[in-house]
This record gives sequence, structure tokens and C-alpha cells, in this order.
Amino acid sequence: MWAGTHKPQDHDLNQSQTLNRLSHPGIMADSGNNKSQVHEELWLEEEFMKDEQRERLIDKIAKENTQLKEEIQRLEAKLQESTINSQIKEDIPETEMKFTSLENPENDSQFLNVSCSFQVSSQVLYELQKGQALITFEKEEVAQNVIRMGKHHVQIEDVDVEVMAKPVPLNSGVRFQVHVEVSKVKINVTEIPDELPEDQMRDKLELSFSKSRNGGGEVLCVQYDKQSRSAVITFLETGVADKILKKKEYPLCINQNCYRVIVSPYIETDLKNFQAFSGISRRTVLLTGMEDLQMMDEEILEDLVNIYFQRETNGGGEVEVVKCSLGQACIAYFEE
Repeated sequence: MWAGTHKPQDHDLNQSQTLNRLSHPGIMADSGNNKSQVHEELWLEEEFMKDEQRERLIDKIAKENTQLKEEIQRLEAKLQESTINSQIKEDIPETEMKFTSLENPENDSQFLNVSCSFQVSSQVLYELQKGQALITFEKEEVAQNVIRMGKHHVQIEDVDVEVMAKPVPLNSGVRFQVHVEVSKVKINVTEIPDELPEDQMRDKLELSFSKSRNGGGEVLCVQYDKQSRSAVITFLETGVADKILKKKEYPLCINQNCYRVIVSPYIETDLKNFQAFSGISRRTVLLTGMEDLQMMDEEILEDLVNIYFQRETNGGGEVEVVKCSLGQACIAYFEE
């Protein structure tokens, strides 16, 4: 009698496979090697991907650096162009010079210093009172003729106003020469900390300003004033002072503390040829007698006075300017 086929159960297969593996130990070793190889391949693949990412990142940074350099160059070119365009393109006018004096220099440093001279004249003031006016003519002889005539009758809004013409009583003024010399080997030092005795601070200043790494150089002498906390440093060679003055501050280290002292040019000034002079104005005339016109507009009055003194029949001539003072006193300035 046919009994059918026998279908092995799952547990039977598992048992069979287990028996096979036990009877063939080489199979387990091969499986372990395969796993190790797979892990190694995965690791290599990850490292390769990391290398690619790093290379892409490096390329990206390099491109950004190139773009930044190009942008910097573009901005520098634009800045240079704007600087050139902002400069005033004008020829320096020639000035005729004349030989004035000759003197023997006291020492060689006088050739190295920057020297200049100024002629100074003070302004002369005149207080213009209410009801007065100043009129300046183009020609001196017209002004003097108006003064000689004395009285003038000016028509102001159908009113005959008697105006007196006088010289302007100016005060005395002064003039003098200022000689300025900027040293090329000396500098002023201020705001020096009061941390050391006078002799030690003098040595500390000489040592500090001798350091080349800070822009200093060999020091010839130090004049230190403890009370004003200032000093004058004299260098042996020219050029050192200019280099230090570009910074405006200089490091001074004392007892492990570093201070910043202020440096400035050493300037000598000399006042010469001081003179007093008596001011006189030959083209400007003082007009009085308009005290009753204080309610009138000053500009209208100035125009009417101008018209009157423009006419030769009134003894006048070409007028440069008229200034009236009606409401309050004002200050008029005269200069050479």
C-alpha cells in the first residue's frame, strides 16, 4: 500500500544543517573571513567618501578665496580710482621770490630743520554807533574830496537829511614777525607717568626711545621735567623723529607696566620786529547825522546813500560798499 512521501519538518532541516556545520568546521572560518572582508570594504568605501567630501570642501574654499581676492582687487581699484578723482587737479601757481638776507648757521642741524616765517598784522576795530555809516570809494581822491566838503544833504524819503563826512578815527594796531622752526631730530614727550625718580626716569626714557623695534634710534640727550611730566628727546640721526611721530603714541614700560606716552613735534617759535602803528583809512569815510532814521530799513538807506555819493555833482564817485548802523551799534574791521 502506497504510504506517500515524507516531508521533513523545519526543525529537522535545522538539525541537519547544524550537523553539517559541525561536521565541516572550515565553513564557519570562511564565513568569518567574509564578514571581516565586508567590514573592511565598507570602511574603505566610507573613507573614500570622506576623502571626496574633503576634496569638494577644499575646492569650495579655494573658489571662495579666489572670489574674495578678486573682490578685494576690484574694491582696491575702485578706491584708487575714487581717490584719484577726488584730488584737485590744478597747477601750483608760481610765486616770485626775492633774496632777503644771509646769515651763518649756528650748527648743521639748522639745515635739517623745517623753518618758516609769518608776517602778522592785527585787525583794527572801529565801533560804528547808531545813526552812523561807513562808505568806501574805489579811489582815494574821491573819499578825501567828500571829507573836505564836510556837509552833504541826502534826500531820504522826501526828507533832506544833513550828513557829515569825516575821517574814520581808527585805533592803533600792531604788526610782528613769527619765526617757526620744526626740529627733525627732537620730539616732545608728554603724559609721562610719575613712577620713578628723576634720574631713573631719564635713563628709562633714553632706553625706551633707543629700541629700534618700536621705531626708536640712538638718543643723544634727554631733557626731562618731572613737574610737568614731559621731556624733550634728541636723536643722533635724522629720520628717527619722523618715524616715531607717525604713531603719535609710544610704549613706555616701567616695572612690568606698559604705558602709552604722547609724542609730538618739537617746535621753536621766535617773535621779531614787533611794531605798533596808527591806523588810517584813506578810501573809507565816516558819515554821521542819521540818528533820527532808526525806524528805517538799513538796506534801503544804504542804497539811497550809495546813489547820492555815486554822483560826481555831489563830489562823489564809484562806491565799493556802504554799511549803515541804525538799530544797534556794530563792529567794523580794518586791516592792511
